[in-house]
Amino acid sequence: MHQDLNRAADVLRSAKALLVGAGAGMGVDSGLPDFRGTEGFWKAYPAYAKLGLDFASMANPHWFEKDPAFAWGFYGHRLELYRATAPHAGFTLLRDWAERMPHGAFVFTSNVDGHFQKAGFPEERVLEAHGSIHHTQCLGPCEELGSAAPYTVSVDAESFRAREPLPACPRCGSLVRPNILMFGDGWWDDSRSQVQEGRLERWLSTVEPGSLAVVECGAGTAIPSVRRFCEHAAARLGTLIRINVRESEVPRGAIGLPMTALEALSAIDARLR
Repeated sequence: MHQDLNRAADVLRSAKALLVGAGAGMGVDSGLPDFRGTEGFWKAYPAYAKLGLDFASMANPHWFEKDPAFAWGFYGHRLELYRATAPHAGFTLLRDWAERMPHGAFVFTSNVDGHFQKAGFPEERVLEAHGSIHHTQCLGPCEELGSAAPYTVSVDAESFRAREPLPACPRCGSLVRPNILMFGDGWWDDSRSQVQEGRLERWLSTVEPGSLAVVECGAGTAIPSVRRFCEHAAARLGTLIRINVRESEVPRGAIGLPMTALEALSAIDARLR
């Protein structure tokens, strides 16, 4: 472990650019719930345990058509939770490392919590592959994308149903939903994420091969989009440092650290100092 941490520090010390990959495990050290497995989800949301509904059942767009108050009970609670939670110190360490590099950093995350922006990463240097809970899309005829900032969702603690009024489009008055990719979701408007993807590809095109440090935090194999992107970028341009307490296996030449995000980032930073 010490040898791998020292090697990770060496990679970051010589890197000219930083790609941060982040999955759900990145938020656990901030105190966000771990939805790994049905029991983890039900522990965070006991109301759904009584109904026998797991995360995939709740994170489904059909609730906005079938029962909007039920749908916004789930997403409204998450919206307020992410607003109230402070990103852990590891976000600041990543930002500090990036500021010392000539090409800075870009973030590729499957998380929808907006915590990288909250921690000071520029909006134009973040790709949210599954969207953001801080943005909405209209379910009415105008199909407008907008900010969730004007909305405050009050949720009943027992039933986990949202109280009226539910978030509505300021343009046409129709119900809005979070601009998030859900399970079985053929209605997600990915135009915002497509713009972010274009920015990331343009940034990567400026990075010299061999000069990129790829730090992946808490991205699992269940939904492997972050892991695959980070492996591909590292194979093209640099070295992968994978931080994952449960799934730290890596391709040849990469560094795998079976640690939590904050634990590993802090240990690497101590060596950099």
